[in-house]
Amino acid sequence: MNQIKILNTDILSDNWYVLKKVTYEVTENDGNTSVQSREAYDRGNGATILLYNKAQASVILTRQFRLPTYINGNPDGMLIECCAGLLDKDNPEDCIRKETEEETGYKITEVKKVFEAYMSPGSVTEILYFFVAEYAKEMKVSNGGGLAHENENIEVLELTFSEALQMVQTGEIKDAKTIMLLQYAQLASLV
Repeated sequence: MNQIKILNTDILSDNWYVLKKVTYEVTENDGNTSVQSREAYDRGNGATILLYNKAQASVILTRQFRLPTYINGNPDGMLIECCAGLLDKDNPEDCIRKETEEETGYKITEVKKVFEAYMSPGSVTEILYFFVAEYAKEMKVSNGGGLAHENENIEVLELTFSEALQMVQTGEIKDAKTIMLLQYAQLASLV
């Protein structure tokens, strides 16, 4: 196993999140060493959830503008995805309950953690905690849509599970966390 020794960390940007340039020494299994440097973007950890209704065979997803997709070829920058948010100082379960209500308008209490994953480990430090939860019409407490002071403008979508899976096939859903949760739901026969 390689041994790593951090030699230097420079902050390249501390605007929206923190971009660091890290210089480190690697001692490989054969004893050779080399000095390398990489940039790492630290935006904190996050949580995401797939809301599903087994009886209706439906899911709740969101649609919102995502600038990085726009500058990388998404014509309108709109992305269909599962509800998600950064943990800030919350634990993953509390975070996802709060984000679910803010973004979708559903007040859920029971959430099930299904796994966690690094989403882009070559450049981003974030670990994402993945959840699922059942929803029902009576859990709807607001229209959702996100928080105005965070400049969120989120459209709430209720789709049949088969529609959502088809949208993955057609490329209408290109968000990794959403694809992962839809596939989990299919494998676990949630919907």
